[in-house]
Amino acid sequence: MASNLSVVNDGDSFSYTESEFLYYRFYVPDVQAALGYILPVVADALRHIPSWIVDDDTHRIYLTGGKNVAERSDVMKKTVFALRDTRKFDILSRWRNETFPVYGPQKEILFHLERSACPLFGVVTYGVHAVAFVPPQTESEELKIWVSRRAKTKQTYGGMLDCTAAGGVSSGETSLETLVKECQEEASLSPDYVWKHATAGGIVTHFYVRDKRAGGEAGFLQPEGQYVYDIPLPPHIICKNQDGEVDEFFLWTAVEIRRALINREFKPNSALVMLDFLIRHGVLTPENEPDYIEIVSRLHRRLSFPLR
Repeated sequence: MASNLSVVNDGDSFSYTESEFLYYRFYVPDVQAALGYILPVVADALRHIPSWIVDDDTHRIYLTGGKNVAERSDVMKKTVFALRDTRKFDILSRWRNETFPVYGPQKEILFHLERSACPLFGVVTYGVHAVAFVPPQTESEELKIWVSRRAKTKQTYGGMLDCTAAGGVSSGETSLETLVKECQEEASLSPDYVWKHATAGGIVTHFYVRDKRAGGEAGFLQPEGQYVYDIPLPPHIICKNQDGEVDEFFLWTAVEIRRALINREFKPNSALVMLDFLIRHGVLTPENEPDYIEIVSRLHRRLSFPLR
């Protein structure tokens, strides 16, 4: 029988015990920490691109070019263009023309990388998720949550359920700036309202192994951090889409949310955010969830790479 823990296993699917030597660890000059795990198929492609050293004995890959953010970003850009030209990686056909920052151990930005290429290098990326909810108006009412259904035309997870609004935190943006933008575009929530009423609910960290629903090849590695914001809404505010990325919205009770989670209707990382919301709001408790401790710990996985 499906369980909440099996939902976590979907979104936090990288093994806790698997040998690191199945992958190559990614390093840049003058930084001691590994930045991500790279699959052997990507390592083989990097052997033929300037500014890279692949060490099969230690299973390490070194970026040799670039001494600062701009130079490293330029080398990474040329590398990704070279990889795209090989037509070997379908994931790069989902080009986003958007970059994500990659951080070092002192929380410094080391370089910026095209969003669609991040899973090739296994680096940590960040997103923001808004969970808009309507608090009970009377003692007999239940809390209700605004859930979106992603447009079927989306490059990733088309037609699956999602949080109220969500998006990646791009280079040059803060999590709160991303939240305000995504809430306006995806749910028609006014920036002023979001600035005033959104409350930070923490961060969900997990390590996802991509499947076909993510777009491109399955198996690439995607460690992520999801900044979570709660937004209480009065009953008269109705979520509706503006940018065409959402097909429809539902205002659901916790029971309906839990049923959809068990049925695997939610996008994997959004499922984790929803479980986190239900825990923080006392819907899932140690009394009604037998895997409570493991679920809570898995929603805050310690990642092996530098964080922002």
